[in-house]
Amino acid sequence: MIKFLNITKQDKPIKKKIIKNINNVINKNNFILGDFVEKFEKDFALFCNAKFAISCANGTDALTISLRILDLPKNSEVIMPAMTYCSTAFSIINAGLKPILVDIDKFTSTISIKDLKKKITNKTKVIMPVHLYGSVVNIKQIKKIIKKKDIYIIDDCSQAHGATLDGKRVGSLADISCFSLYPGKNLGAYGDAGIITTNNKNFYTKIKNFRNLGSTVKFIHTQIGFNSRLDTLQASILIEKLKLLNDYNEKRRKIARYYDKYIKNEKISKLKYSHGSVYHQYVIMVANKSKLVNLFKKHKIQYGFHYPKSINQIDSLKKIFNKNKYVNSENLAKKCFSIPIDPTLSKKQILKIVNVLNIF
Repeated sequence: MIKFLNITKQDKPIKKKIIKNINNVINKNNFILGDFVEKFEKDFALFCNAKFAISCANGTDALTISLRILDLPKNSEVIMPAMTYCSTAFSIINAGLKPILVDIDKFTSTISIKDLKKKITNKTKVIMPVHLYGSVVNIKQIKKIIKKKDIYIIDDCSQAHGATLDGKRVGSLADISCFSLYPGKNLGAYGDAGIITTNNKNFYTKIKNFRNLGSTVKFIHTQIGFNSRLDTLQASILIEKLKLLNDYNEKRRKIARYYDKYIKNEKISKLKYSHGSVYHQYVIMVANKSKLVNLFKKHKIQYGFHYPKSINQIDSLKKIFNKNKYVNSENLAKKCFSIPIDPTLSKKQILKIVNVLNIF
């Protein structure tokens, strides 16, 4: 079986160090916001070339907290892409704000800059681009569009750990950047985890306070906040996994280049990834997904769908978007098929995947 994701194999080189760190945490009885948490935050900020990093419980909380600390008027508009994971939309709604969907570019799968311009109103307070599949949105273009407007950029970087735009790391490009550290991410914990980066000291102070029940000093709560702290065990694991991230991202890029070159089938459409992509997913588009599913099952190759529904098609969100159509997002949802791009794939496995796709 060719696994879609092989975390056990990825972490084999650092397994002993992880176990040592976990034992260290247990022996010290320091499970919440311990020394490892502070070290991981510093290491991750340095990795992103950001001034500050604040860990939290998960990626959804990272987005919600970042919106909440802005103290925006209720129902302020937040622009986001119509194709992403549900958490992006849920975070906006849970922050008491209104999500405004923009269709994606049909070639890149990320938010359409052209359509984004049309959706900006005097109620727009935040633009929340998503670096889908590890492909980086052109934040520079968005900044030009909103120049001299009172609009923040909070980018969802949950699929783009280590990705770059013109040589600058994701996590340093927007006003606030939010990362999920879910196990399946390019940088993933052994459970739920998240982290926020910013270059703004005021935002840093507010976020750090908010994620810890509105407190930086025990029993003194200066605001109503979230209980969204990263536990020390997860931080002790993430410290070691961060050391492998550059190497594994480069291996993903190498596999992607091979797929780009050797997948040759007129039934398959490939997306145009950004130059600095880290290929969290390698997504192709096919009209007959069920046929390809059966073929992959026959050849014992795991696969995925990212994502089977666009945001406006999700059951709990349908009423909010009043049956609006987002053609490119809906088309991608209908045809998307994710193939393995785990950094530990062997040459033999990669070749088999390509050969199976070319006989489809």
